[in-house]
Amino acid sequence: MSIVAVHHNPWHPGKDIQKIVANDGNRIRELAPSIAKPYICLVNGEVILRKDWIREIGKNDIVQFVVLPQGGGGSNPLRMILMLAVMVFAPYIAEALLPVGASAFATSLTTAVIGMVGAVLVNVLVPPKSLSNSVARSESASPTYSLAAQGNSARIGEPIPVQYGRHIAWPDFAASPYVEYSGNEQYLYQLFCIGLGEYDIEAIRIEDTDISQFAEVSTEIIQPGGKLTLFPANVETSGEVSGQEMETGKPLGAFVANEADTTANALAFDVVCTRGLYYANDSGSLSEMSVSFRCEARQIDDYGTALGDWMVLGSEVIKAATSTPQRRSYRYAVLPGRYEARITRTDAKNTNSRAGHEICWASLRAYLEDAGTVYPGMTLLAVRIRATNNISQQASRKINVIATRKLPTWNPSTGWSEPVATRSIAWAFVDACKAEYGAKLNDGRIDLQALYELDQTLTERGDYLDIRFDTKTTVWEALSTIARAGRAKPYRQGGMIRIVRDQPQSVPSGMFTMRNIVKGSFKVQYLMPTEETADAVDIEYFDARIWKWKTVKAKMPDSIAEKPVTVKLLGVTNRDQAWREGMYMAACNRFRRRVITLSTEMEGFIPTMGDLCIIAHDMPQWGQSASVKAYDPETRFLTLTEPLTWKAGETHYIALRRPNGTVFGPAAVTQGEAENQCVIAEGSEPDFTPRMGDTSEPTHTAFGWGETWRQPARALSLKPKGVNKVEIEMVGEDDAVHQADTGTVPPETTHTQLPTTTLRPLVTGLIVRSMPDAVERAVLSWEPSPWAEYYYIEQSSDMKAWTRSGESSAPNFSCIALYGNSTYFRVCATGIAVGPWVMIAYSAGSDYMWNPDENTPMWSDDENTLMWKN
Repeated sequence: MSIVAVHHNPWHPGKDIQKIVANDGNRIRELAPSIAKPYICLVNGEVILRKDWIREIGKNDIVQFVVLPQGGGGSNPLRMILMLAVMVFAPYIAEALLPVGASAFATSLTTAVIGMVGAVLVNVLVPPKSLSNSVARSESASPTYSLAAQGNSARIGEPIPVQYGRHIAWPDFAASPYVEYSGNEQYLYQLFCIGLGEYDIEAIRIEDTDISQFAEVSTEIIQPGGKLTLFPANVETSGEVSGQEMETGKPLGAFVANEADTTANALAFDVVCTRGLYYANDSGSLSEMSVSFRCEARQIDDYGTALGDWMVLGSEVIKAATSTPQRRSYRYAVLPGRYEARITRTDAKNTNSRAGHEICWASLRAYLEDAGTVYPGMTLLAVRIRATNNISQQASRKINVIATRKLPTWNPSTGWSEPVATRSIAWAFVDACKAEYGAKLNDGRIDLQALYELDQTLTERGDYLDIRFDTKTTVWEALSTIARAGRAKPYRQGGMIRIVRDQPQSVPSGMFTMRNIVKGSFKVQYLMPTEETADAVDIEYFDARIWKWKTVKAKMPDSIAEKPVTVKLLGVTNRDQAWREGMYMAACNRFRRRVITLSTEMEGFIPTMGDLCIIAHDMPQWGQSASVKAYDPETRFLTLTEPLTWKAGETHYIALRRPNGTVFGPAAVTQGEAENQCVIAEGSEPDFTPRMGDTSEPTHTAFGWGETWRQPARALSLKPKGVNKVEIEMVGEDDAVHQADTGTVPPETTHTQLPTTTLRPLVTGLIVRSMPDAVERAVLSWEPSPWAEYYYIEQSSDMKAWTRSGESSAPNFSCIALYGNSTYFRVCATGIAVGPWVMIAYSAGSDYMWNPDENTPMWSDDENTLMWKN
């Protein structure tokens, strides 16, 4: 007989449960509830599609119908309920699977296993949204990080860029570019926004060439709050005027010069004689000709209604004897207002084929009133370019700037400094917290002391931040990106924004043992490696030498990097820093594969994000837990509530929890007179008086040999579960994570007292020989590995592309050497995980090395006959 449960409340699976008894032969669809709300079916924790509900319910099957949550604001309810099925329903499944009277330890262990398997299933069926996809979409629109988008453009509706550190910028237009003519030469006026804040300008370039190499270019840097003096910037060019030819006596226009709600105080007319001005004589010489025209304007309101008569702004004449196009600009001051304009040719056009006598109205511009300061809060770049053959139109849109952001820095002794050029990760983080374009927090909401200490650490390491935020993002995403360049992460605590860096810690802030872990709350999730697990990291970083994306590979020394994962690291522009971060990621991938969850009481409020804690628990045999029963300070005899297990030939240690929750020790100890007694080494006595539990909670202890007296862990999250209870999620710590970026990676530290098993078995003693009388067949052999289930054998001709030759459960193998004397073989053992490859050259042990003719000496003067020459 099986149990079928209908969970009407997905948020509280223990409530609103309808239980149905299933008889032998019942099918799933026969017991499905008749309710209007959508629901799904799980059998033994696995989602079953409706087309499969025809299957019979097995004797030990656990069938659950789960009502889906409604609404969700665009969230994925299926993924949500599947995760609930793993995280919330697992305890109920575990209870059903275990026999009556099973221990809390067994329930906890089963729950952990079900949670692990289910989570893998859920991620496979409904994968979470990938962060890299959203990052890629942002980068594709970025004029900084997308090579295809690099250049100057008016990105209407996009955010004003914010830069930190030293970086290249392809600045956006801060105003519409325009052209003017002077002396028959064309000038292009462009105003760019380098970004919010102040900058130390290192170079201004056109593509890859410094702008100083172009004599026809003038520039001006406008600091925040400064005023542009090189040229008027607030200029509006009419889109209606676009090279129309003027006709004699016929007004061309009227065309609106400036938009509604704008005020112009000057108008400019650009005219072009497209074929020049001339009359071709019989002798081939050119005679002078002239053309005259009249420029007029009148005021209009925001609806386009004329407010007065046309007024003549100027009557102009152009004279020339040349076939070179003649270009002129005429600017006229007007009373402030909105205008429309027209132009009229006042002379008769010479239509003779020998004459060049056409004139066109090229453009109309309105110069708007300037309020004074230009765009406060940002740094601008004004560029005036004279059009020559030296600068193409395309190149004029390739202006870039290399600059370093200026930021205030903070010191606990002197406070804030004036803005200085800096690449500091810490002060960029503070700016994002304080600025108007950031979180707008005051100093009291930011952990400045921790950021000051972080800045000291990162500066000593040579870790910096060089980044431009030029696409839309949230403040929290920006803070996370900034912190990530320094191997840190932001978090909120007590109304403050704090930051924690993943770095070595030696002083634990909490100690959790069987004595203060809430019964049944302890869970360990082991993230077991598979054949699909990444074994290397390819870090993509924006290299400051060429300002393009480059890749550096980071891998453990024994990794062959067959399955690398690519990580794009924004903010890092230096190869060495990118490699260090890649090695850190690769080490985390190998050494941090235990996720630990437990609940405790008030002492759970002591650790904070990233803090080092130590755990002693009987389930994985991380140390031995006990409480102090008696302590004699004269003899240093410590009597505990539990017997101690000792291991011959090892040094043993004990740690004690102080009354404030911190940890004393570990102190070296020797075996006492009783099985629950130990003697603390002289000079290692506790710095407090251990409590016996008479009037207060007894002192907790953790005991073991070598590194097995505890499992170190780092706090990931702390969730209050009421006034006096906290759930803490941690990840198992290993010092190798912090040493990988030095190039020296120690072996993984063992913290359990369980008999150890080698996860990655090693191949040793590999040799190769050729088969007697068959030099093309290789015979490989090696020492048996006690933890190996079988071995992989591969061969190659270049040690890059490898061909699988076969598998063997014995420590030997025979196969054809595909590449003759140029063949390389490699062998690896696999147990719980795949071990490192060991390689050998076939030429080292085959008969190819030797001359088969016994009558021919090995050494000779004939260099074409033998391997060596005298």
